[in-house]
Amino acid sequence: MRVVWLYRLCYLILLVSVACVLLITSKTRVKHETELKEAHLNGKDTDILGRINRMEATIIELYRELKNRDQEKKEIAEETEGKIQEKNVYKKLYPKSYLFQKWGDHLSEEEQTEAETLYRKYGYNVFLSDRLPLNRTLPETRNPRCLEKKYPNDLPTISVVLIYLNEALSVMKRAIRSIIDRTPAHLLKEIVLIDDHSTNEDLKGEFDEYISVINKLHPGLVKKVTHSEQLGLTQARISGWKASTGDVVAVLDAHIEVHVEWAEPVLSRIKADPTVVVTPVFDRVNFDNLEVIHYNEASHAFDWALWCMYESFQPEWYKLNDKSMPGKSPSVMGIFIADRKFFGEIGVLDGGMKIYGGENVELGLRDHGIDIGDVSDRKKLREKLKCKPFKWYIENVYPQLDPWDDVVGYGALKNTVKDNVCVDQGPVPGTVPIAYGCHYYGPQYTYFRKSGQLYIGGIKSHKYNNNRCLVDPGSGTTPGLYECNVAKEKGMSFLWNFKQVKLCIVVIDAT
Repeated sequence: MRVVWLYRLCYLILLVSVACVLLITSKTRVKHETELKEAHLNGKDTDILGRINRMEATIIELYRELKNRDQEKKEIAEETEGKIQEKNVYKKLYPKSYLFQKWGDHLSEEEQTEAETLYRKYGYNVFLSDRLPLNRTLPETRNPRCLEKKYPNDLPTISVVLIYLNEALSVMKRAIRSIIDRTPAHLLKEIVLIDDHSTNEDLKGEFDEYISVINKLHPGLVKKVTHSEQLGLTQARISGWKASTGDVVAVLDAHIEVHVEWAEPVLSRIKADPTVVVTPVFDRVNFDNLEVIHYNEASHAFDWALWCMYESFQPEWYKLNDKSMPGKSPSVMGIFIADRKFFGEIGVLDGGMKIYGGENVELGLRDHGIDIGDVSDRKKLREKLKCKPFKWYIENVYPQLDPWDDVVGYGALKNTVKDNVCVDQGPVPGTVPIAYGCHYYGPQYTYFRKSGQLYIGGIKSHKYNNNRCLVDPGSGTTPGLYECNVAKEKGMSFLWNFKQVKLCIVVIDAT
């Protein structure tokens, strides 16, 4: 900046010098023209005109030279800048790291090492997070119709619970700051922090100082509850509910940022019906560059492995042709908001769930299914709440889920002649099953249904997905694996009854 300023100052001086020369030349030329006129009138033969012409030519040459020097300086400056940029292109120390696939070209080797170390510790770009403002601007991702909505001022108050375990300090600070900045003060009762026994030093003294500063500005706004031992996600959420005093409790992850008017829609919905449990539409923050990516509205659901997933809403929602309207979900994806008293009446969460995973499904199912361990308290709760059977849930709440209630056998299809040989789905894509050494993993998962369908390679959780049936194609000597609906359309034999005595599946030695 300093060099540029000096360069421009010199250029200004040159321009002023040229202007002075031209001004002086103009005055001198007037004088010479007067002398020339007098000489002509007096009959004097002089070469004054020639001298003037030579002087003008000299001035023009001087101007050109100054202009050329200015251009040379400009080219030198551009060349120097280019060399500086070349020097700033650093070697990638971690070319295989997911963090540096689309980000980090500008980092020095020392900075790359720091960023990679933090990424391996936290799983997202803490190096960048530490350098972003706590009140950074978020892109507008809401549906245009949401922007038109108006909400009353007399909404219930809300307690926001943030659960964390060794979360990055800057991420925690940004979450708190976004909640304070983007929640109306008369609605935000408190922010309840549940520390599930973190060991990071910066989440102790430095974080406590940050909380203290906030509470000086907003007395009693931020509460912190620290577990003396790690109790797990579910129990931490229960602790958050117990510590809350607002009309409504919002249980969120700590690595979040809320948008403007995030609270008003859910509070309005709960005010209209305190028995609903609400989950907001939340976008994704990229793990590498921390950019916000818009997510479309979708239902929160799960598969039989209890993995959470996105699902389409019921057809009735799409008929409304209004994406600002709430839709029903068979489950919640971790983040949820509920009337605090009602949440207690329905049993909060199952404190017996000690590890991560499944708590999102448990709230939706509310204790239907297999009993594991001592669940007597949950059974009493089920009787008290008069919960409907799981079949009702499948038929009325989540009809897309395949109940698997007609699966009569599963495992692996093992050869009885050759030892340790099983039917395997073979190469995918492909339609020919193979005999392979038994390992009893996915490609050999076999399911047999009452209908006679025999699946090889696993079974899908949802009715809209097709399973692969073991079939007799009707020609040739090799059985095949086809999607069951395709096999049916093509007239293949795909229903097995295990009563045939003349036909067998034999193993052919390819060697």
